[in-house]
Amino acid sequence: MSASAFAWAGVMDFVNLPLLAVSALVFLSVLAGLFSARIGFSFLLVFLAAGILAGENGPGGVRFDDVRLSFWVGNVALAVILLDGGLRTSFATFRTGLRPALLLATAGVVLCAGLTAVAGRLIVGLDLPAALLLGAIVGSTDAAAVFSLLQRSGVTLNERVAATLEIESGMNDPMAVYLTLAFLALLTGAGAAPGAASDSAAWAMALSFVRQFGWGLALGVPGGLAMAWLLRRLARLGLAGGARALLLVSGGLVVFAATGLLEGSGFLAVYLFGLIVANRAAAEAEPALAAMDGYAWLSQAGLFLLLGLLVTPSRLVADAVPALGVAAALIVVARPVAVWLCLKPLRFTGAEIGFIAWVGLRGAVPIVLALFPLLAGVPQAAQLFHVAFVVVLVSLLLQGSTIGLLARRLGVALPEAHDEAHQRAVYGDFMLDAGQSVGAVCQFYGLPEPDPAAGPPQAALGAWLAAALGRPPVLGDGVWLGRARLSVRELRDGQIRRVGLVLPTDRTDADGGT
Repeated sequence: MSASAFAWAGVMDFVNLPLLAVSALVFLSVLAGLFSARIGFSFLLVFLAAGILAGENGPGGVRFDDVRLSFWVGNVALAVILLDGGLRTSFATFRTGLRPALLLATAGVVLCAGLTAVAGRLIVGLDLPAALLLGAIVGSTDAAAVFSLLQRSGVTLNERVAATLEIESGMNDPMAVYLTLAFLALLTGAGAAPGAASDSAAWAMALSFVRQFGWGLALGVPGGLAMAWLLRRLARLGLAGGARALLLVSGGLVVFAATGLLEGSGFLAVYLFGLIVANRAAAEAEPALAAMDGYAWLSQAGLFLLLGLLVTPSRLVADAVPALGVAAALIVVARPVAVWLCLKPLRFTGAEIGFIAWVGLRGAVPIVLALFPLLAGVPQAAQLFHVAFVVVLVSLLLQGSTIGLLARRLGVALPEAHDEAHQRAVYGDFMLDAGQSVGAVCQFYGLPEPDPAAGPPQAALGAWLAAALGRPPVLGDGVWLGRARLSVRELRDGQIRRVGLVLPTDRTDADGGT
């Protein structure tokens, strides 16, 4: 064999060996994920574990410490995941989910970050700027984890809970990024003189907030409208579903990158881009969803494998115990308090608040955000990264594996069509027309007088029930009248059409009413 042939063989080995290792790792991770999902563990946790095993301390022994590459891949992967989430979100869900989701994605993230910062200060021993930075890094839920685990939880959540969780996870990344950058600037500029300098820093933070969200809206919405228009035109040419998906991904990444160049929130822009396309060109985008699902899965797999490779478990040992303390404080205190303060005024039930608080899943976003301090060369960056990684690991392992079980226990899961016993338990044995008067229904079934605050006795049953709920109704919603329960059994265009009547022998759901 000639020298040039040997040289060419060496080049091909350079291509084939890494390709063999990566593709085999992904292949085995997917197979392992299928089995892990059957016993309740997150697919994402398997990819993360596979990366760790392939890394420096695992059997693979691969040494990987390229923070810049991980940061680049992480941002691109999250953009694709958020785009896919936006494409699967209907405007109809905003009727019940937008207001609570916006509160959780803004005030909720700030509250959660602040309370977690207290834990970082007391448990880890961080100084105040570093503790605030830690709170910002782990303060938001993760779109990849929420979208993936809700789909595979095995339960159908009521619309209010599902919409709130999905919209929150799609929209809270910009706030987390903003807080991370703001507190990182505070940490790196901690030695600046007080007075005018602090006033200037406050002004810079306010301006950054406006810029992040302003450019995200300014590019995301028009970009989505333009893409919807283009898809409608190209659909007449018989554009295949795979080509449409490629067009959507490339267009979404253009919007993401352009927004970032203007110092806006690319995460917000790409989510809005997908949301607008899905609702302005639903029929034209639908053939692309299967391919988009593949892109999103590839993004999740690649991202979690790479982040697993980046972690060296032996270096986590010193920070493991305080990191577990921060994880416990976040899951048990910070997230529940933030959710309760945001959702209780909106008349969410205790079961709904408890479930949403528990499904505050942390995934790739905190780990990617923890790369910011590493890139900036912050002295405590490694410790912050280790704590964030442990928080994600605990969240996926503990919270991610119990979603279905908790949804059933708390009663926020809707009954399946074939589950007659669950159907009767939720909706009762009687189905009433929402147009008849509530007073007549109470008189016929021997129920107490209806609450006049929700309407007079002659009011239509559906209208009275909606007023008594005091929030946009969803299937399964209900109020108590004495020992009986009126529940929403059928909705059409946001209006109650059919009402279920439960006449139990014992009132067992003290949280079902208002």
